[in-house]
Amino acid sequence: MTEQDLHQLRREKWRLDGKPIRTIEEARAFVEAVGFCLMYPVRPTMPVPTFIGAFVGSDNRLPTWQHAYSDPRALAATELMVRLLRERAAFEANLFDENNAFLVAASAFPYFYALVGERNPKLAPRQGPRSPYSPLACDAYELIDRDGPISKQKLQEALGGSVSLAALDKALGELSMKLRITRVDYKTTEGSFWDVLYRWAPDAVREGVGLSVQQALSALLSKYMDCVIAAEPVELETFFGNFVARSRVKEAMNALLAAREFSFTHVSGKSMLHITPEKEPAAPRVIQPPRAFPRPRSSSGPSARPRTFSRPKPRSGGAR
Repeated sequence: MTEQDLHQLRREKWRLDGKPIRTIEEARAFVEAVGFCLMYPVRPTMPVPTFIGAFVGSDNRLPTWQHAYSDPRALAATELMVRLLRERAAFEANLFDENNAFLVAASAFPYFYALVGERNPKLAPRQGPRSPYSPLACDAYELIDRDGPISKQKLQEALGGSVSLAALDKALGELSMKLRITRVDYKTTEGSFWDVLYRWAPDAVREGVGLSVQQALSALLSKYMDCVIAAEPVELETFFGNFVARSRVKEAMNALLAAREFSFTHVSGKSMLHITPEKEPAAPRVIQPPRAFPRPRSSSGPSARPRTFSRPKPRSGGAR
């Protein structure tokens, strides 16, 4: 495989080949096929598909989240993405950047929850010197748990007029990064709507709690490899290092290599990992019997005796 081949395979998988998604059915199928994607591209780039790229059908001049507000393509893509959230076909997790949504397919979400979610999801976050939650985040969670789904506008009003939108966004980011809450809707007049995750998706949370980190990481590594076709080991460490220790990523990669689920392939001189292709069953070898030579047939039929040639008898008499 060459680098150009890899690039083309990714373009087809990520819907960057001039075949944009437009309907909710196409959006659902895309997210399910790739497993997870960012809403907008990031800098520096990383091998991961984007929802805006699939919506546009190209990776040319795509907006980043900083310029999405002025791009009509981003507004239309966001409306389609919110429809996925409403029907629970995908979940939003701010695992990279609170301003750049990370979308996870419903089938893959329990594995992400096993990596970063709380093992006791109904236990409210608490303040403290070692707590990852600010006092405002704890107060916001209490209100969402009590009144959710609730819009950000009403949440700000309930918390008090002195709370700025920037501070509220930071608090919501703290909660969503640990998958305590999730965005479930958006309305132009009221903004985003939030709910506690264990209530919004109880089955996914329950399944995630029952998975070990090693199980979840192995499954997600395989899904990522299926999505990107091939990748260098450092790329896997960088991607999954955003939400799990790199040492665990290396252990999972080595386990998949030992089990021959992963193997190395050369792409334009680079040694990359890919999913080990399934071996085709060997076709049984058919041994032909030796060819029999046909028996000679006489001109008089099969029962005729073979012709014999006798010496001519000398003639009697004659000139003396």
